[in-house]
Amino acid sequence: MEKKINSVQNWIYIKEIYNNGIIKLKNDSYVKILKILPINFNLKTDFEKEQILNSYKIFLKTCNFDIQILIQSKKEDLSKNIKNIQENLKKENKNIIKIGNNYINYIKKINKENYSSSKNFFILINNSNTNLKNINNEEIIFSELNEKYLKIKDTLSRCGNYVINIDEKNEIIKILESFFNKREFLNKL
Repeated sequence: MEKKINSVQNWIYIKEIYNNGIIKLKNDSYVKILKILPINFNLKTDFEKEQILNSYKIFLKTCNFDIQILIQSKKEDLSKNIKNIQENLKKENKNIIKIGNNYINYIKKINKENYSSSKNFFILINNSNTNLKNINNEEIIFSELNEKYLKIKDTLSRCGNYVINIDEKNEIIKILESFFNKREFLNKL
C-alpha cells in the first residue's frame, strides 16, 4: 500500500494572497487583516476611561458585520536591557550601583514570573455578502473590505487606538508565518 503524504498547502485554507494584502480563501471568500496599536487603558483617568468605553460601544454598534479579533502574546527577552544596565553601572558610584542592582533583580523577577510580555492585536474582516461571493468581480469585494477597514479605523481611532491597514503581501505572509511558526517569527513582528 502506498501512503499518501499531505502537504501543508492541503490543510492551510489560503488559496491566494494578493499584493494589496487581501487573502482569498479556498471557499472563494476574502479576508483582510488589520493590525491594531492599542492604548494603555490603565493609565487613563476615570473620565477618559468612560469616554473610551462609550467610543468602543459606538464601534461595536457601527460595525454591523462579523469581525474576528486575534491577540498574539510573546514573552519579552529582557537580557539586552539587563546587560545595558550592568554596563552603565560600571561607571557609577556605590549608591547608584546598589539601586541599579535592585532594579536588575526586579526585572529578572518580572521576567521569571512571565509579566514581561508584549501583545500584537489583529482584526480580521471578510466579505460577508454572499451575493458578492457568487459574483466574480474582485474589485467590488476589495472595495467592500476597504469600506469596512475605514469604518473600523474611524471608530477605533475615536477610542485612541491606531489601526494599520496591512496592504502588502509580504507583511501578510509574515503575520501568517508568526501564527504557524510562533517561536521563530514572533520576535520579527
